[in-house]
Amino acid sequence: MNFKEYLRAARLDPEKGDKIQYMTMGDKMLSNVFVNGQRNSPSVCSTYDADVTKFAEVFDKLRAECDYKLTLNAVMLKVLVEGLKAAPRLNAHFKYNHATTAGQYIIKKHIDVSMAVCKEDGGTFQMKLLHLEDKSLKEIALMAADARKRLDTADLEEVMFEASRQHIIGEMSKGNIITPLRQALSASFGKGRVVRLSQTLKSDFLKIAGKKEFQPDSGIRIEEVNEGTVCFTNWGAICESTGLNIVSGPLLYPQVFLFSMGRLREEKFVYEHESGNLRLGSKKILPLGLNFDHKIGGAYELTPFIRRLEEIFSNPEVIYSW
Repeated sequence: MNFKEYLRAARLDPEKGDKIQYMTMGDKMLSNVFVNGQRNSPSVCSTYDADVTKFAEVFDKLRAECDYKLTLNAVMLKVLVEGLKAAPRLNAHFKYNHATTAGQYIIKKHIDVSMAVCKEDGGTFQMKLLHLEDKSLKEIALMAADARKRLDTADLEEVMFEASRQHIIGEMSKGNIITPLRQALSASFGKGRVVRLSQTLKSDFLKIAGKKEFQPDSGIRIEEVNEGTVCFTNWGAICESTGLNIVSGPLLYPQVFLFSMGRLREEKFVYEHESGNLRLGSKKILPLGLNFDHKIGGAYELTPFIRRLEEIFSNPEVIYSW
């Protein structure tokens, strides 16, 4: 082995015949969010197996009766909103400074849910549904369906470029110059570049304050793709045809709570009948993942949230009033 080969092995460089795929704009943005989440949010991951036997029956009945397309996703979005109303400290942003160990805990006025949407091509994308605290179940269902429809026809590269530029300008306005400048240059130069330099550093980049409108013409607004106040992920839909059941994921900094839904399953159990004999019954279980930032406190922060969900699952007729 000569020195060149030795150095290539030491650096774990790709070998001849390896296939190299560079990160897209979406990959860069998502990776940055996850890395920031892991760095800034010491999360606690918990699971909650909800007995939704009665809830599922009422849901199926309502879905057959209503005059719009009702999905389990839409109903669980409303359940999440109701839970957050009972536990508003979970609907918050926590901005933390490692150098000073100081931070801001901001309980948000509106409930803006960042929802992971599955595209027709198999990819996923985060869309934010705005101001759900005062929306009815029908309004939430229609909003979610509209988001999916627009997502499949939108120019996502343009949207993500504008969202990334907004993030860079925001960081620079706070005095953080080096890191966002490196991000802009990385996206513009080298083999892994995702946009041309002229697109990244065009004149209105530094004159954004004077523009009245700064939105991509793609059907999706920038405020629909940046950080919401809480995140909702339906892993069960992604893994529906498999035995895989993921109910945990990283927090999206500066959010402090992630609500994830697994695959609805039926479980058999043995119970004692009033006659005194043992019988075999079945119930429907919905695995839920509850991830929260430990900086906001202990697991007691989840108590009012879980209590509200238990009330809904035990008395599911309440969804008719939504």
